[in-house]
Amino acid sequence: MAFDKLAQQDFSIGLELPLDNDWSASGQAKRLVEGRPFGVPDMSQHTARIKLADELGYRAAWIRDVPLYDPQFGDAAQVFEAFSYLGYLAGITDNILLGTAAVVLPLRQPWLVKKSAHTIAQLSNDRFILGVASGDRPSEYPVFNVDFNSRGERFRESVKILRGDAQYGLSGGQLVLPEANPLPLYVAGLAQQSPQWVGENMDGWLAYPGTPSDHDRRVALWRNVAQDKPYVSFIHLDYVDNADAPVERHRFGVKTGRNGLIQELSAMRAAGVNHIGLHFRRNQRDLASSMREIAEQVLPLFHNN
Repeated sequence: MAFDKLAQQDFSIGLELPLDNDWSASGQAKRLVEGRPFGVPDMSQHTARIKLADELGYRAAWIRDVPLYDPQFGDAAQVFEAFSYLGYLAGITDNILLGTAAVVLPLRQPWLVKKSAHTIAQLSNDRFILGVASGDRPSEYPVFNVDFNSRGERFRESVKILRGDAQYGLSGGQLVLPEANPLPLYVAGLAQQSPQWVGENMDGWLAYPGTPSDHDRRVALWRNVAQDKPYVSFIHLDYVDNADAPVERHRFGVKTGRNGLIQELSAMRAAGVNHIGLHFRRNQRDLASSMREIAEQVLPLFHNN
């Protein structure tokens, strides 16, 4: 069984990268001036912001694996290649957990994924959570000469290798180095598998953003097949100055102030969610001040230590 630092906490709050507000009005204006396509964030402050997140006590930083920028999707995530970036993040942080949400397994050679994951686990002092997915962007697959319709089968075979259940091609004492303790393996969605397979083979679930009532239903499904394994989701947050601003829902999240955020996080915890990653790309306020205020006035209500 993998040792999972996230699973040691009843409920915790982290961040989804990039730490930029390029989807806000000011962020859009800045993007147009700089000539960046929609969905390509400004990464110039990424080092200072992840260090700040680590210092403030956010429990995890999640990055996405987006091999190709596709204007039809309009989202380049954090721009940098996932494992290269994780190695950098491991070197400039001390405590924050580092997770992928999620690596697209069918587009990657599984032995190299295993080597990369073991490397990040060792360099980060076991702060790494490997989130994996089957992928949902059909336009990427022809570029990698991979059949989109077979991604579910490829996903299962890759999981066998990552788990150490399959040794395809290894012989004569060959090893994947560095060796590492079994890694926490989370899955985004169902990855073309049955709920039962996911519950038996994965250590945690990366659920798509939703309302607390959405998570009530999804958590019930997850508990039925996976018992007490971690359930993780995300909130696209526009955090406003007015502490008493009501919760206004938008796609994948909310616009609200401090008390509304506390209300939303409390409802998520009551629904059985174990971890929430805050996503700030819609945030109208300065990101550093938002991160600091949430760390000072919200995190202590939910983090026990």
